[in-house]
Amino acid sequence: MSMIADVPVKDLVKTYGTPLVVYDAGALRSRLKEFTENFQSDRFETGILYASKAFSCKAVLKLANEYGLYVDAVSCGEIHTALAAGYDPAKIVFHGNNKTADDLQYALTKGIGTIVVDNLMEAQLLDQMIRGTDHTIHTLVRVNPGISAHTHHYIVTGHVDSKFGISLLNESELVDTIRILKDNPNISFDGFHSHIGSQIFEKQAFVEEIRKLFETAADFREKYGISCNTMDFGGGFAAVYTEEDHPIPIKEVCDTILSTCTEEEDRLHTGIQKVLIEPGRSIVAEAGYNLYTVGFLKKTPNRSYVFVDGGMSDNIRPALYQAKYDAYIDGKETEPVKETMTVAGKCCESGDILIEAIDLPEVKSGDILVMKTCGAYGYAMASHYNKLPLPAVVFAEDGNHRTVIRRETFEHMIALEED
Repeated sequence: MSMIADVPVKDLVKTYGTPLVVYDAGALRSRLKEFTENFQSDRFETGILYASKAFSCKAVLKLANEYGLYVDAVSCGEIHTALAAGYDPAKIVFHGNNKTADDLQYALTKGIGTIVVDNLMEAQLLDQMIRGTDHTIHTLVRVNPGISAHTHHYIVTGHVDSKFGISLLNESELVDTIRILKDNPNISFDGFHSHIGSQIFEKQAFVEEIRKLFETAADFREKYGISCNTMDFGGGFAAVYTEEDHPIPIKEVCDTILSTCTEEEDRLHTGIQKVLIEPGRSIVAEAGYNLYTVGFLKKTPNRSYVFVDGGMSDNIRPALYQAKYDAYIDGKETEPVKETMTVAGKCCESGDILIEAIDLPEVKSGDILVMKTCGAYGYAMASHYNKLPLPAVVFAEDGNHRTVIRRETFEHMIALEED
């Protein structure tokens, strides 16, 4: 019998049904504590942003707030959720490559602390909207340092052709963008933001990113008289999905970032005072589990399928960018492997495969399959494809459990539809 946070899996399934998303809330607390304790510096003010896009609900944001994290929000919906969770709007950082006028107006009206400006047109729009008003806003400008982390091309965000930010190769556009912000008395240009990808396993990628941004800050101060005080180096911190994954330990990656910042500031004297990171999935991914009930089994000439009662509607990552996962059958963890199987979902798509090949013991209909490291970009990217309702989300901790998001009903799914 397997347990999550000292709660038997069978009890969770009996109470809430499947498919079900379960978070080990104690593991979340441990990870938040580990980051906050290790990302400290005598040289710089430091800040950690919780990436809402990985998983956003009031319960998890209240935890992040409890540990002093900022919130990285990429939509008005994520801002609204953070505010509903009790966040000080000054601690919300608004990202996005295509913010509309309504998006920006919402952020300004709510008193959001910082906007990450993605491009020249956004700077022009923000300048027009805020000039002469009672609003003031801090800004960072997102840049592409031209560093391509070794990860799937769908989740590499720092290369020169990315849809995010302004390439450092396009210096004139970057200077124009910053000058628009600096010339507006209602806007404070604080510095640069960069994010070079996700699931980064090499420290050197962060080192190169930091060096590039500090050199840019020093160059812009000398050539254009543009100074900045803040650097946000994004995230990309990896999580363990399978035994092939070996993330950089949190203390090690935090020490690497802070020591490199110190070295670069000693070398270049840029005047940087504040350093931010966005750990993203590495906070929530490993704390989350997806629980499924096994339905039918099927053999084809080349495969043995185990079908489960969820799929790409609650975890699109395997179909979207071939993400790999590990799993086990509840209560059969020590049983010998019988065969290599393909775990497939119930959606009407041939690509609805959760795990391409996994060694499992004898599997029977009614068994519970526990899929690990499902805490990031699962529920957050869930859809109503095939009109499947969204699963419930549960927090488990110290033998107790509670609902943090109720299972969606059919009525809720069609509540906005008109006859």
